[in-house]
Amino acid sequence: MRRISSRLSLVLFAALSCATALFPAHAANPRSVEVDHIAAVVNNEVITARELRERVEQAIHQLNRQGTPQPPADVLERQLLERLVLERAQLQLARETSLQVDEATLERAIARIAESNRLTIAQLQAALEKDGVSWSRFRDNIRTEILLTRLREREVDNRIVVTDAEVDNFLANNADALSGEEFELAHILIRVPEAATQQQMAGLVARAETAKQRLNSGDDFARVAASYSDAPDAMNGGALGWRSRDRLPPLFAEAVRELSPGSVSPVLRSSAGLHIVKLLDRRGGAAAGPQQLEQTRARHILIRTSEILNDSEAESRLLGLRERVVNGASFAELAKAHSADLSSAKGGDLGWLSPGDTVPEFERTMNALKPGEVSAPVRSPFGWHLIQVEARRLQDVSDERKRNAARNALRERKADEAFEDWLRQLRDRTYVEYRTGKE
Repeated sequence: MRRISSRLSLVLFAALSCATALFPAHAANPRSVEVDHIAAVVNNEVITARELRERVEQAIHQLNRQGTPQPPADVLERQLLERLVLERAQLQLARETSLQVDEATLERAIARIAESNRLTIAQLQAALEKDGVSWSRFRDNIRTEILLTRLREREVDNRIVVTDAEVDNFLANNADALSGEEFELAHILIRVPEAATQQQMAGLVARAETAKQRLNSGDDFARVAASYSDAPDAMNGGALGWRSRDRLPPLFAEAVRELSPGSVSPVLRSSAGLHIVKLLDRRGGAAAGPQQLEQTRARHILIRTSEILNDSEAESRLLGLRERVVNGASFAELAKAHSADLSSAKGGDLGWLSPGDTVPEFERTMNALKPGEVSAPVRSPFGWHLIQVEARRLQDVSDERKRNAARNALRERKADEAFEDWLRQLRDRTYVEYRTGKE
């Protein structure tokens, strides 16, 4: 049970601050009833012109809040329709494979959003409704975000494997990757179909070069990203935030070597498509960090959810096991009998864990425990866990720390690249028919 790229915590933390951007105040106002049209057919479902209009209104509101110049209306509509298509394809796959978000999970997510914004649930609901965001629509949006995150975790993140040989090669060929230097980047992605014809490829390259020419002539990067980028962050100006060199895709890491803050790369090519990268700023660069780290010796019991075991039932099962441990039962014996993790053969023993060895949800809960304590059930991308901390120690882990950092960096790189490739393949095999809206 090792670390993966989980984005759910970021989605939840940002949900309230983005709420008015996602759902502008006038979205809740009553409108005259009008005949709707079909904007696109995605497999056996339709995207209506009304859905597209709402998404355009949301995007314009978000761009205005960010101070980003709006792209031409037809360009913005085309970009957002493609995003709706890709989102619908993912949600269809989630439904077809029985991936769900139950009410208990949704309620916990909303509670975390309220807590992170120092609000009660009632205050959160009142704040949203004051901004014209209906409570039911907000809940639906959070449910969708959780579902898409779980779909990525299942289809991509959980399948990423990093070998010892890859770690050795990374450390041997990237001496400065763990230097502590960080880069603030923005990017534009133009997705290329897996079996693109020569004519398609020429058109996509021309599109990328047009975007680059606009940047060279001084056009705003955020506006160009909103007009051209196929990446999910296009409406946020393509912002990737601050990333250390080891967390950058190799293509980007090589490109930023030649860039100064404010400059833009040439058009780059990867398996996912065509990229343009802008270096906004850089900082740090001195490798330091402690030579000793606190390690935790822990055991856990893992219960995985399935079509026949939902989140509430998994949590309830672990609560029963926790009560047995509190009343004197052996945690190790219960792990052998009930845990779905490979560590069950060793009584759930995970050995000595360093910071970053486990997913954030697991690590936060483990770090809050004293030796001998047993946690309440906690959910991670792998399922539901019961955690027992046995001991802690300070350990000189300089070499081990470098290897763990390299392994995590490689895992994140692979996950990001694999996700883009997975999205491209999903889009390629999805039947899509665009309509004029007049049918």
